[in-house]
Amino acid sequence: MATETITATPAAAPPPRAVHWWRRPWIAPLAVITAIFLATALPRYVGLDPTLSLVPTDRGPAFYPALVIHIFSGSIMLSAAVLQLWPWLRAHHPRVHRWSGRVYVLSALVTGVGALIVSQFPSAGSSHLVANTLFAVLFLACTVLGYRAVRQRRFADHREWMVRSTALGFAIVANRFWIPVLIAIFAPEALTDPNASVDNNPEIHAVAVTSAWLSWIVNLLFAEWWLHRKPKKRARVDRAR
Repeated sequence: MATETITATPAAAPPPRAVHWWRRPWIAPLAVITAIFLATALPRYVGLDPTLSLVPTDRGPAFYPALVIHIFSGSIMLSAAVLQLWPWLRAHHPRVHRWSGRVYVLSALVTGVGALIVSQFPSAGSSHLVANTLFAVLFLACTVLGYRAVRQRRFADHREWMVRSTALGFAIVANRFWIPVLIAIFAPEALTDPNASVDNNPEIHAVAVTSAWLSWIVNLLFAEWWLHRKPKKRARVDRAR
């Protein structure tokens, strides 16, 4: 009797579970913080008036144009980064996610080049220059490596490099946190002195240098912890998705 060959049809993969907002509780606060930062920082530069700049602009003819380009492109970059980190958008509108990713990469490259130029005119000496230059180089490198990885369809590597790039990109936001904290700790008298600056106050000088390092080092360390946290924790997260 002839035998029949029965080919089993593989079961269809179950659709991915929706990621509930409470499993990503950081996206809403991040969006709010970004909006507040842009609303308070960007208007000073929209009119292209150097006298409204938060930092002194008498550092050569290249400084202010590079600063404005850095701030405008950085505003686009931060907005695109929030969209990139939004799980609901990535799951339900992948096309928008891809386009916001392209916007992020392009604006990040312009922002990084602007930061590299601006960092050559430090307000707090050589250590300040080194901190900001190293930040700009790492930020550009992580962004380029992330873009290269996705072009080569190495999506796991792409995710890791873009997490690092985004963490470094938000260093400017973190800097606004570290400066008042460090002033309150090391130079509380400067809080009531409107004339205190890095030029006439050594404590403010030290605060500017320390904040320049902390703002991106802490962010990068957090990104590395996030990427390499214990597998058990990551497994629980994956099962909950």
